[in-house]
Formats: sequence, C-alpha cells, structure tokens
Amino acid sequence: MGLKNYKLLFTLPDMSQALLNTLIYTVGVLPFSLLIPLAIAIATDNIGKRSRTLYRGLVFVPMIMAPVAVSAVWSWLMNPMGGLINKMLTALHLVHDPIGFFSDANWAIWSVTFITGWKLIGFSTLIFSAALSGLNKEYVEAARMDRAGRWQIIWHVLLPLLSPTIMFMAMLSTLFAAEWSFTYINVLTQGGPMNSTTNIYYLLWTYGFKTFSVGSSSAAAVVVVFGSSLIALGFMKLSNKLSFYDN
Repeated sequence: MGLKNYKLLFTLPDMSQALLNTLIYTVGVLPFSLLIPLAIAIATDNIGKRSRTLYRGLVFVPMIMAPVAVSAVWSWLMNPMGGLINKMLTALHLVHDPIGFFSDANWAIWSVTFITGWKLIGFSTLIFSAALSGLNKEYVEAARMDRAGRWQIIWHVLLPLLSPTIMFMAMLSTLFAAEWSFTYINVLTQGGPMNSTTNIYYLLWTYGFKTFSVGSSSAAAVVVVFGSSLIALGFMKLSNKLSFYDN
C-alpha cells in the first residue's frame, strides 16, 4: 500500500496545482526576502541613531506580529466591501469595481504572496543589517580612496562580501516560502477559490487533518522532505561556488 500512496498522490488533480502554486509562492516571495530588505539594509547602514530607531520600528513591527492577527488586518484592508485599499483604488480611478483580493482566483494567490512577503521584510532586513555590521569596513574605505562611487562600492564591495548571507536567505526563502504562507492560506482563503491558493504544505495538512487521508498525507510529507533536502544540497553546492568569504 505504501507505493500506491505515492502513485495516487501524483495522479490527484490537486497535486499539480499545489506544486505550481508552491513555485509561485517561492518565486513571488524572493523580492520581499532578498531585494527589498537588502536595499533597505544598505540604504540605512549609516543613518543616525534616532533615525535608526524609527526605521527599525517601522520595518520590524510586521515581524513580531502574530500571523493570525496579520491575516485579520489584511482581510479588513482588502475587503471588497468597504476595505481601505479598494476605497483608495476607486478614489484614484484605478479600478471601477471592487477587487475580490481573496475571492477572485486571479488575485488570491498574489494577495497571499504579498502578505507573506510583507511579513518577511523585517526578518530579512535584520539578517542583512547584522551581516553589514560585521563586514570589514577597510574594504569600503579602500574603495573610497580609489575614488569609487556609491554604486561601485555597493556592486563591487558590499554585494560580494554579503554573498554568503544572500545565498543563505535565498535558500531559506526557497525552502520555507510555501510553509510561511500556510497561516494566511488557512485563515484567508482555505486553499480557494478553486484551489488557486493551495500549496504543498496546505495540501499535506488537508489530507492529514481534514479528509484524514493518512496515506496521502504521509506520502506528501515524504515528498516535501525529499524535495527540500535536494534543494538544500543544491544551494550548498551553489553557495560554495558563488560566495565570497573574507578570510
């Protein structure tokens, strides 16, 4: 019966949709966990103490908020009936009819991806800020003495020195993006509409705790662990080739 569970799992129509959505979540979260936090960390690296306190408060608050509370806030903001975002879009004449951010299959997965990414910005910024603080500033001073501009310092000095951290965050985001979105899927969409927001983790939970398909749930869990192990191994090898270590 064990092998039959795997065969059944990959023939289920929900599985292909869940795998596609998992890929969308993974790629969609990367700008929020890599590009935006990296830009914020670099831009605020030399700001004053008072300004740093303010920016940390603005950036890190989402990180410490409970996911269920975050879901409730965004559900209110994105509500098609009187939600603040729909009111703003209508007032600016960007849309004529309210958008069903969680009820429209074309919008739901992107809405959940955005909320997941927004929640991660603070955590990723904290990691990059800590990495910047630990860099040897003599490289930056040497580049300035050679009359390197701001963008040249960022591109040729800071980014190579940050490459181990960038690879680490890329691996973390790839492995856990779909898992991080689980709470928002469960609270806001329950995998719908029409399975447009379900992913491999939500599918695993559905089989195990809603339909009680223990065989399919166990098979899905093994697939997740095996796939994650291969991804982690690939990132480790890639990191050894692309990362620059200041020894």
